[in-house]
Amino acid sequence: MRQGILLYGAPAAGKDTITAALTELDAQYVPFTRLKIGTGKTQGYRMGTPEQLAALEGRGDVIYRNERYGNIYVVDRPGLDQAMEGGGVPVVHLGQMVGMEQVTALYPAHWVRVLLWCSKETTARRSPQRGDTDTTARLDAWNATQDDLAAHPRAQWELRVDTDTTAPREAAEKIDAIVRASSPRS
Repeated sequence: MRQGILLYGAPAAGKDTITAALTELDAQYVPFTRLKIGTGKTQGYRMGTPEQLAALEGRGDVIYRNERYGNIYVVDRPGLDQAMEGGGVPVVHLGQMVGMEQVTALYPAHWVRVLLWCSKETTARRSPQRGDTDTTARLDAWNATQDDLAAHPRAQWELRVDTDTTAPREAAEKIDAIVRASSPRS
């Protein structure tokens, strides 16, 4: 059975940092690079065109897409297939519950769902530290994420991590333990 990790959280909750800690822990963890159509930050994305997006949509290969910060972000079937080659465990970053639901429903795998959280003050501090030039938009997204969570009180999480109080390595070790416990290889 294929496996993957879904990291859900507000902007600057630590998705990139914990993904880096996971990849340092074990090479099986692969950061999933979402397809991005738009401008701005390119690191951590596969930059695409509207034509590429239309082709993916035409083949039914878009698992989830959302628009934020004036860009389109896509979780696609070919990208997930590639990340899972050779037993890779992709780490997918999401900030919307509908994305969590669509990935788990439309892409068969054992998904470990992790809620990463930090205070709004922490997002306000971390956002400019990581080079964001649109911290106000990130704080608006923090509010939207909190509202999204409140609207889904029955959401199932294998782990909840408060990144204000939990070190990245500790969070990665907890996630790794859950993946290994649920792995058919264990």
